[in-house]
Amino acid sequence: MVPMKSRFLALAALTVLALTAPACAKPRAIAHLKGLDGKPAGTATFSAVDRGVLVEFDLTGLPPGPHGIHLHVSGNCDPKTGFTSAGPILGLGPVIRKHGFLAEGGPLAGDLPNQFAGADGHLHAQTLTSGFGLGNGKRSIFDRDGVSVIVDQRGDDYRSQPMGESGARNACGVVIRTQGPLPRPILAGGH
Repeated sequence: MVPMKSRFLALAALTVLALTAPACAKPRAIAHLKGLDGKPAGTATFSAVDRGVLVEFDLTGLPPGPHGIHLHVSGNCDPKTGFTSAGPILGLGPVIRKHGFLAEGGPLAGDLPNQFAGADGHLHAQTLTSGFGLGNGKRSIFDRDGVSVIVDQRGDDYRSQPMGESGARNACGVVIRTQGPLPRPILAGGH
């Protein structure tokens, strides 16, 4: 009788877990950005939605006006390098693209539209992109060395190579998955 009772309790526990788990939770991620001085500059949250990825910025301490914002190929935000340790703007897929929404052959997957900081240095905005995904596929931003989001000193002109004449990198944050599919398994031999 004890084995039957144990089976019933185990089945009941699994049922409760299944009913309380979110149904088909969509992937989410966050980046906690810091300035060159190491002080917190705010967050960028990433949410998978039906038509791409919704990115929401809540940033402070920025110069008023437009700012270029890009995803970069490495999750490395070393302020000693002026955040150049994050590498170039993220490009995905087999087609070689150029930086900029207005550039012939553009944009790159990591190109995001300019966002504007108010006179108080606060930037709160949202943008929708289909340039990358938060899952595990070929368009995913989650690879072995991660990805970072960088806020530039001024607005991107959407044409000039390689960075749109957007000036120095003001803030940087490594994008961390908070919800979604498990990381891709590393296959034997590193491939």
